[in-house]
Amino acid sequence: MKNRSYFRIISLGLGFAFLYLPILMLIIYSFNESRFVNVWGGFSTKWYQTLFENDEILDAAFLSIKIAAVTATISVFIGTLAALALVRFGNFKGRFLFSGLVTAPLVMPEVIIGLSFLLLFIALESLTGWPSNLGFSTITIAHVTLSLAYVVIIIRARLQSFDYSLEEAALDLGAKPYKVFFKITLPIIMPALCAAWLLAFTLSLDDLVVASFVTGPGATTLPMAIYASIRTGVSPEINALATLIVLFISLGIVMAAIIMNRKRNDRASY
Repeated sequence: MKNRSYFRIISLGLGFAFLYLPILMLIIYSFNESRFVNVWGGFSTKWYQTLFENDEILDAAFLSIKIAAVTATISVFIGTLAALALVRFGNFKGRFLFSGLVTAPLVMPEVIIGLSFLLLFIALESLTGWPSNLGFSTITIAHVTLSLAYVVIIIRARLQSFDYSLEEAALDLGAKPYKVFFKITLPIIMPALCAAWLLAFTLSLDDLVVASFVTGPGATTLPMAIYASIRTGVSPEINALATLIVLFISLGIVMAAIIMNRKRNDRASY
């Protein structure tokens, strides 16, 4: 039994080291005085100052955040409607085709998705004159399509385990259907909506392949800017940027854990 416990502890330690040791090294070298990321030249925070003076990286970061926020919001709105249709409307005509179209981006290579959208936007421009320039709107449309499949799966899974007796009780007491949805259904599935929003936000913020096809001059996203900068070698500025992203994500996880723990304690106190 002791040998088995040691094996589990060692396996767990190796697994965590494999996942998080590279991130830890990245954080450490973001404070490196030397410009060479493989040579430690002493402790310094100058690369963070250099990062905040780099307008190209900052503009790309703000653009990516705006695109990700809009993408996540639209994806959750459309995905909620699609999930409701799949769960609550039974075997309607065209259900199989609708479900396949919604989930197709899950198995479709991103290169194919990006190329398809590029050809679509070129055809639309020749027919209607829109879009005159590839940029914010075209990236958002492509990212919504890419994220929608993941959002539908999350919300659909929550709706399938939903306790419909709560809605039926409210309807029996005279509540209108729209009020039942906004007062009962929506608050109950809100954790799933938040999870879907965060996943869609992350997918959009992280995407490089699809955005590379559907963007144009003056609309460089953060992954594209990072990829372009590291083609000539990893800069300590990129390490500083990655460290800040890890910091913000960690703070978000901690805040979410605190909120969930408080809600759990509130329920236990009743």
